[in-house]
Amino acid sequence: MSEKMRENIEGIRYDIPPDLEQHVNITAIDKIYNWGRRSSLWPLMFGLACCGIEMICTAASRYDFARFGMEIMRPSPRQTDFMIISGTVTKKMVPQIVRLYNQMPEPKYVVAMGACASGGGPFKEGYNVVSGVDQYVPVDVYITGCPPTPQALLHGLITLQRKIDAQTIKQTRWYSKEPLEALPVPILGPDLMTPSQYEKIKAYSHQKMLEEQAQDTATAVESA
Repeated sequence: MSEKMRENIEGIRYDIPPDLEQHVNITAIDKIYNWGRRSSLWPLMFGLACCGIEMICTAASRYDFARFGMEIMRPSPRQTDFMIISGTVTKKMVPQIVRLYNQMPEPKYVVAMGACASGGGPFKEGYNVVSGVDQYVPVDVYITGCPPTPQALLHGLITLQRKIDAQTIKQTRWYSKEPLEALPVPILGPDLMTPSQYEKIKAYSHQKMLEEQAQDTATAVESA
């Protein structure tokens, strides 16, 4: 083994006996761990709208993202590593997206595919469309386009692999000592609400009720 290969990534030198030089390689556990994860990502089979067709094309023989170890699209969130949100995200669908995200095991990632998933797209001003899925789940990679081409999706997946390559076990959230809290699942009522907004909604409703009562009292006094 050469002198260059006898130093690890951080520049720390390790002495290897001459009889083992042809049989031992030195590397970092982060490199081995990340290489295994980035080379066997299993996406969740989850298409929302027209971007889902481009996602299916990317998995077909012409583009074949099996080359990246991603050919196994799982129908169950408990067997997946990342979610490709491909298509228009409606308020009716957001609770299901968050619920599926919570059911995915760590480590997990989210790819927002297309203009609709990233920011609402041409339906941004629609009454039933969410202006970006990142308001409810953490997004790791955004892919532009309406819809993006299969090449763009492949580029986004390669970008996700590069992000995984740069991670270290010491700083990843799934190895932290603190328990990982599930994301709050939004509730679709008169509008889309999250449990974290309940106190603000109650305070706002109480303030509006007091204002209406004061206005009714003033009107009654004026009428008398």
